[in-house]
Amino acid sequence: VQLQASGGGLVQAEGSLRLTCAASGRTFSNYDVGWFRQAPGKEREFVVAIDASVGIEYEDSVKGRFTISRDNAKKTVYLEMTSLKPEDTAVYYCAAVWSIDYGIRRRAAEYEYWGQGTEVTVSS
Repeated sequence: VQLQASGGGLVQAEGSLRLTCAASGRTFSNYDVGWFRQAPGKEREFVVAIDASVGIEYEDSVKGRFTISRDNAKKTVYLEMTSLKPEDTAVYYCAAVWSIDYGIRRRAAEYEYWGQGTEVTVSS
């Protein structure tokens, strides 16, 4: 599976962006997909993930503001981000791993495939 993340940009606080993670390869529907982010000088952190059963889990700081969805026919996962805050500034990465009905995986090390990242900058 190859992943391509896009949709980042510069936005003012309280603005919105939609990130897209486009995948290649077969059986995309059998993959769990997660979004992670890494701010300058900080470790990569979990944001949200959606598994093959469409189970979803959000990191607490984005609950109610971010929405993840997937379109398996298009092999794409979307991350709709609203009410953006300066602390959301980071490079956002999408990642995928073959689903084993394990539940949502939150650790970056559990994901096998990674996109190149798309930069999100939120100005105050």
